[in-house]
This record gives sequence, structure tokens and C-alpha cells, in this order.
Amino acid sequence: MLAVVLVGGFGTRLRPLTLTKPKQMLPVGSVTMLQRVVDKLAAAGVTQVVLSLGYQPDAFIEEFPDGTCAGVSMHYAVEPEPLDTAGAIRFAAAHAGITERFFAINGDVLTDLDLAALWKAHDAFGGQATLALTPVEDPSRYGVVPIDQDGRVEAFIEKPAAGTAPSNWINAGTYVLEPAVLDRIPDGSRVSIERETFPAIVADRALFGMHSDAYWIDAGTPEAYLQAHLDLIDGVRGEPEASQSPLATVHADAVVTRSVLGPGVNIEAGARVVDSVVMRNSRVGAGAQISRSILGGGSSVGEAARLSDLTIVGFSQAVAAGTESVGQRFPSAENW
Repeated sequence: MLAVVLVGGFGTRLRPLTLTKPKQMLPVGSVTMLQRVVDKLAAAGVTQVVLSLGYQPDAFIEEFPDGTCAGVSMHYAVEPEPLDTAGAIRFAAAHAGITERFFAINGDVLTDLDLAALWKAHDAFGGQATLALTPVEDPSRYGVVPIDQDGRVEAFIEKPAAGTAPSNWINAGTYVLEPAVLDRIPDGSRVSIERETFPAIVADRALFGMHSDAYWIDAGTPEAYLQAHLDLIDGVRGEPEASQSPLATVHADAVVTRSVLGPGVNIEAGARVVDSVVMRNSRVGAGAQISRSILGGGSSVGEAARLSDLTIVGFSQAVAAGTESVGQRFPSAENW
């Protein structure tokens, strides 16, 4: 069983963190976002993952020097230029010589979807492609996918205007595709699977969808990336995961609540860290207050600084003592 995982995007919404690392190489808890995706694929029986790479491809190759992740063989397909979602899938599949049915997954989606059930549903439907569908409160940011009683997709509506969506079931970024889908995608062309390929398959009545209420989050925004960590701490996905590395140091007079601390983190006296992510080898100075914020690895927050409301500190960046930030970025956008 094979899978193509799309990891070539620039991750602009998570800057400045993604100035240094691709977003799928960012940690979610104690492992990278990508490893969590591959773990799910491995559990479903996938034996080879083809990474469709674009931005900072060496970061992925260096992360898996033996060419495996979670016991799964990794194949690297580096796009010569951005090809969008369908173009990237075709390029990666051709690069790896895929000629059989396969999974295709967005690499920033974290989910407890039953992938084996999706594969079986595709068998039963007998179409060219089957999508996992998940419910959301606001479908206007996603591709809305109404289906009939037989599971056949009636339309594929990408990012409808607010209040106009016929359903709140959206494309969950996880597909089972037949090789025939690849034949629909022009070789070497920039093609969107959501805006071009799927609507064409709908017109041929060969696209199907499977509803799933399983945990799902698109971790490509600061708010969702932070929420993915909090969900692990809260046990939303099962047993709560340990939130503080045993190699982190927290002063006896500091307070850490509902936050992830990576190895080598140092929280000094009187500091307070709440609902936040502090990546490896970072320092929070004495008396600093960190709330709903994300500190990249190797960063430093000076004494008595106050960071809140999705403030993001990039890797190896320093925030001066006494700084007050509400949702700012360090470095700021003009320095990107």
C-alpha cells in the first residue's frame, strides 16, 4: 500500500517559524507533524510514503537519513517548480513509479480518521477517487463536498462565500485515488486537484465521499497549530500526552500550565507559561508572562516580558526584557 504526502508548501501562515523549517518538520508535541501523519499511514498498512517536496527539501531528507520513518520507506520527489496539488501528486507518483491505487494526503492535516475504512469504502464505491469528509463550523475556508445517499459527490465547491455553503462537510485532505486520476492531470503543469481535477471527476460521476466524525485539524495556521498541541495535552485524541520533556528545567517559583516544553527549555524564577508551546533549548526569563504563544527552538524571552494572543517567536530569536506583545511576530514581517 502506497501514499503520496504533500509537503511542498511554503507555510506562510506559520511564519516566522517556517522561515527556518518547513511546517511539516515543526514539532507537534514530542515528534514532528510529518511523523504523526506517517504513523497513521503505517497503522493502516502503508509500506511506502512518497513525499512531494518543494520548499526546503533537504530538511526532510536530513530528518530521515536511513530513508525510513515509523518503519515506512520514504521516497523523495522534489518538484522542479511549484505544481499545485494535482500537479504535485502526478509528479510524485510518476517519480516513484506508482501504477496502483494509493492514498494522497495533505501533510499538515492531523487526524484520527480510519484510513483502512476509507480504503474499504473506496472499494465499495467503485469510483476513481474517494475523499474523507469532516464537519466544520465554518466551511467557507475549505472545499465543501455535498454527497447523495449513495456517497457520490454532487459538487465540489472550493471556499464558498460565508453563509452560502450547502453543507458543512468539507474535504478533509485525505484521498484514495486510482491511477486513472493521474491520467487526468497534464504532466508538468500547475493544476489544482480541488479546483480542476475533482470537479472534472464529479462531472463524470466518479467521485465519492465518506463522512467521518474522527478528530481532524488543519494545523497550518498559528491558532490551529497551537490547538493541536493543546488537544494532545487535554487527551482529545485519546490518552493525554506528556507535555513537558524530562530534559526541560522549570524553576520552583515558576508556573507552567497546559503548555508544551521541549527538551533543554529553561523556565526561570517567577515566569508564567500558560496555553503555549516552548520548543527545545528556549529560555523564558525571570518574571516573563507567556500566554497562548509559540516560541521557536533556541529562542529567548527576556525578564518581565509579556507575550500573548498568538505571539510567535522564530527560531533562535531574542525578545528583549520588558517587551509587551499581543499577537506580534519576532522577527517582524518586514524582516522576512
